[in-house]
Amino acid sequence: MRIGYGYDVHRLCPGRPLILGGVEVPFEKGLDGHSDADVLIHALMDALLGAAALGDIGGIFPDSDPQYKGISSLELLSRVYIRISELGLKVWNLDCTIVAQAPILSPHIPDMKEKIMEVLHMPADRVNIKATTEERLGFTGAGEGMAAHAVVLLHESSDG
Repeated sequence: MRIGYGYDVHRLCPGRPLILGGVEVPFEKGLDGHSDADVLIHALMDALLGAAALGDIGGIFPDSDPQYKGISSLELLSRVYIRISELGLKVWNLDCTIVAQAPILSPHIPDMKEKIMEVLHMPADRVNIKATTEERLGFTGAGEGMAAHAVVLLHESSDG
C-alpha cells in the first residue's frame, strides 16, 4: 500500500468559470491558473503522483508549457491515472476536502464524485469529497481564493 497527500491553492478572479472536481459551479468568480485551475483535481493529482513517487503536477504538466493552457484538469487526471496504472498501481480510496468560503458546494459534490469515479475507475464507496469554510479566516475565509487537500491510498494490483 502507498499513501499520498496533495494540496493546492488558487486565487479567485472575475471572468473565469469556477471548475471544481470537473464540474462548473455557478459563481461570480473562477479560479486563476494556466489550466482550468481546478484546485480539487490538482490536489488529487499531486496525492496520486506522490503515492506513486512520480513527483508533482508542476513537473509533469508545467504551467510554462502552452499545450496545457486552458486544459481540463480531468484530462490531466486521466493522464496521471494512466501513469500510475502502468506501474501496476490501483487507486484503493481517496478523501478530498475543498476549502472555500463561498459558494455553497454541497449540491455539486455528487457530480464531482461521479466525474472522479469515472476517470479513476473507482466505486462510489471508495471516493469521498467534502467542503468546508475557514470561518472567514485567512485568504479562503476572505474569499480571495480556494484550497483543496487530498489523501489517496494506492495498492499494487496484479490485475492492473
